[in-house]
Amino acid sequence: MGSSESTPVQWLSSPPPPNPELVKPWRTFDWGQKEDLKKKLENFCPSHPDVNHVKILVAGEIGAGKSSFINSVDSAFLGRISSRALVNTADGDIVSSRSFTKNLKGFSIRSEKKKMPFIFKDIMGLEPEVLKGSQIEDIINAVYGHVKDGYKFNEEQALTYKDQQYNCDPNLSDQSFCLVYVIAADTVQYTDDRLFDKLKIIRQRISEKGIPQVIVMTKVDEACPLVQNDLRKMYTSKKIKKKMDLCSAKLGVPLTNIFPVKNYHNEINTDDDIDVLLLKALEQIVQLANDRLEDTDSY
Repeated sequence: MGSSESTPVQWLSSPPPPNPELVKPWRTFDWGQKEDLKKKLENFCPSHPDVNHVKILVAGEIGAGKSSFINSVDSAFLGRISSRALVNTADGDIVSSRSFTKNLKGFSIRSEKKKMPFIFKDIMGLEPEVLKGSQIEDIINAVYGHVKDGYKFNEEQALTYKDQQYNCDPNLSDQSFCLVYVIAADTVQYTDDRLFDKLKIIRQRISEKGIPQVIVMTKVDEACPLVQNDLRKMYTSKKIKKKMDLCSAKLGVPLTNIFPVKNYHNEINTDDDIDVLLLKALEQIVQLANDRLEDTDSY
């Protein structure tokens, strides 16, 4: 009986998973600048003598965390959790099909020392469907100060000059000088292109008047386990960089104007690392808005 040679079994090991972290941060960031940023923003003064408060309009998809972002910035200055801008659980957790914000409302940001000289305007959440959510014209009119505070958004019809809530002759104090898009990092890759199309139309229309735009990317901790475990991994996270690149490509906003943040959601105390990301985003927003305000005579 002949003997047969047995072929040795080769155990193939799976290749190691790719490293989710870059060797070097792709953006230089000083995690110890919180107090300097607070002081700088507290001492901020609008560049135009006729404007006491710089207005900033906050727009975004339903559930992305618009109102939570406003509350989180307020919390960073107060040193405690603030919840003046009412949020649905969808705004910080589960994506809802309905916008919780129904009326245009302004929120001044407070520090422990004083009210800050800028105001966030919260607007109804965007939906991809043409006749739902904030209409394109409503957002553009709100930027230019034509929409009065308290206006209740109509899902079927944008505000027109015939309406009582339409401000036909806005002054500089009524206008917003920066538009902030709030986009959720954990769902950005699934965002309906129709929503991006709306934002691109708005971007094109207000760019004609030089209004700057900033993207605030929320829910970074839900999008990346690396960042969830350590917020300071933000700028070495390949996943967060990829999502920011996607936002930049979809909307045409440069990476310099895209800021990843974590909103306060289930925390009961503030955190320095969360705060410094929020404050750095706010610093850029305020600087851009103030630059545009300074150039009002050019438009």
